[in-house]
Amino acid sequence: MNIGKLNWDDLKDIIDKNKTVKREEVRVSNGIGEDCAIVNYGEYECVISTDPVTGATENIGKIAVNINCNDIASCGVEPVGILVTILAPPTETLEDIRKIMQQIDKETQKLNVEIIGGHTEITDAVNKTIVSCTVIGKGKKNQGISTAGAKLNDDIIVTKKLCLEGTSILVNDYEERCKRILNDSEIKEAKEYIKSISVVKEGIIAGQENVHAMHDITEGGVLGALWEMAKASNVGFEIYKEVMPISDITRRVCEEFKIDPLRFISSGSMAIMTADGEELIKKLNENGIEAKIIGRITKEKGVIIENNKILEVDPPERDELFNI
Repeated sequence: MNIGKLNWDDLKDIIDKNKTVKREEVRVSNGIGEDCAIVNYGEYECVISTDPVTGATENIGKIAVNINCNDIASCGVEPVGILVTILAPPTETLEDIRKIMQQIDKETQKLNVEIIGGHTEITDAVNKTIVSCTVIGKGKKNQGISTAGAKLNDDIIVTKKLCLEGTSILVNDYEERCKRILNDSEIKEAKEYIKSISVVKEGIIAGQENVHAMHDITEGGVLGALWEMAKASNVGFEIYKEVMPISDITRRVCEEFKIDPLRFISSGSMAIMTADGEELIKKLNENGIEAKIIGRITKEKGVIIENNKILEVDPPERDELFNI
């Protein structure tokens, strides 16, 4: 099998045939395009998400905290607690484990999220360290926003620059190769993209502004995120390639590795669907968050427009990171 996420049709088939129990407390259940479950507890709701980090070596603890807290923020609520599982091969040292936990502690301090449990194990079942986290968030009843809420003619907004996470991973893991195309200051800047991969701030702000749907842009890039959102919401989308917010550094890195930045892992950007994009962008800008309208929600199929050519967006395959 190919490395990366399962093919979406295969995954849907497995989920549909092996998920039979339904509970009335579960308002939203995880599924294709829906990264969080929302469980009703009366006056409050519990928002839950889980994800591993498998494509990075450097900053694995930092990335693990942020990608999971970002999922919670995509529901418009604040993350509260995190459970951490570390599976490390016998070649790792105790100091390696300490370093990962120090990264996790540092990130949870920034986000005011408590480490409430987990598991740490040395095992020959893996050949490099895997960190998997589960994050729990809390919101008022019916506050949590579903990925499946996008509406016809909504503006599609993305925050910050695309590919922050992916660019940082490549420059950290392939620094010598990247020195062919980037100078020392650009290498430093690219590595520091990792400092901006949290979307908790914009998620909480947008959650207070009556947006219809949000989806953090992770594995599969912006095209993967929008395809998942459209599938969950039973809508289409129309986006414009020339307006995508991609830094010059990222463009050059993607050219060097022959990868598509629109299908490249992009933690640090949130896709937001709302009826009044300009008003939300104004609110985000007031809070120091860059944001841009890249298109709109339509009735059918997802398309990207490039040089007046309309191209249909295919279901996402494995992230470009795994094609290197």
